[in-house]
Amino acid sequence: MPYPTIDAPYGFKPVNLLGGQVFSGSTRDYPIAYNYGTSIFYGDPVTLSSGFIVIATAPINTTNTTVGVFLGCSFTDPVTKQKRFSQFYPANTLAGDIEAIVCDDPDTVFRMAVVAAAGGTSIASMSQLTVGVNVAGSTTTGSSATGNSTQAAVAATANTASAGWRVLSLVPDTQVSSSCTYSSGTGTTSLVVTGLSVGQVLPIGTDVWQLVPATGQLQFTGSSLTAATTVTTTGSTTLTVTASTVTIAGPSLALIQSPEILAKINFNVHRYNIA
Repeated sequence: MPYPTIDAPYGFKPVNLLGGQVFSGSTRDYPIAYNYGTSIFYGDPVTLSSGFIVIATAPINTTNTTVGVFLGCSFTDPVTKQKRFSQFYPANTLAGDIEAIVCDDPDTVFRMAVVAAAGGTSIASMSQLTVGVNVAGSTTTGSSATGNSTQAAVAATANTASAGWRVLSLVPDTQVSSSCTYSSGTGTTSLVVTGLSVGQVLPIGTDVWQLVPATGQLQFTGSSLTAATTVTTTGSTTLTVTASTVTIAGPSLALIQSPEILAKINFNVHRYNIA
């Protein structure tokens, strides 16, 4: 198993900049209006309205634009009258000096979890086929218990033209690999394998790789699960997949799940890059 295991989405976290430039932690402070009525969580996309930061309408896209990602805030607590630094902005805060900390560099690369559905938090997998294309974010509300966003990339939205995120790469550190044996289904939209563990869940976006006997190397078959599968037997399991782009000869296959990706805000979604 990888470390750490990704069991829940956590929002969008900056890790570096395009071209491998180091993210120094540089941010910009923007005001949040007195008594603004919606909570904003660490890792949520935000935008500007009348000069103040508000949560961006999810998912961000060419219509629902953003200036960056919220990374906490500060304000004078209306009860204690002391300066407070908070992981999230609590809705209806009665303070006139609220400052949002925003990662607003359009070249920032963000790390994010992958979920199966826009309104859910079940972890899925992003296929190698999505690298270089657009995906949409989810639409969930964050947790006041942790202060963190629960938004993520949605596996089923790959190749959505107006989607807000461009996939740069999968995250190998947290990939999960399951070995199995090829049975049948070469070049079709279904693949039959054996040898999986009973109770194992293979999410949408799980990629099919094969071990090439001649070289001992793994080869991506171009085939990826288009529907989640729960394994009920160590015998034959039928997987619903995209058609393979190479001949699946087996016999040894690896089903690789990628629950995290690196992505950036699309050029025509970040408000610094549009008219």
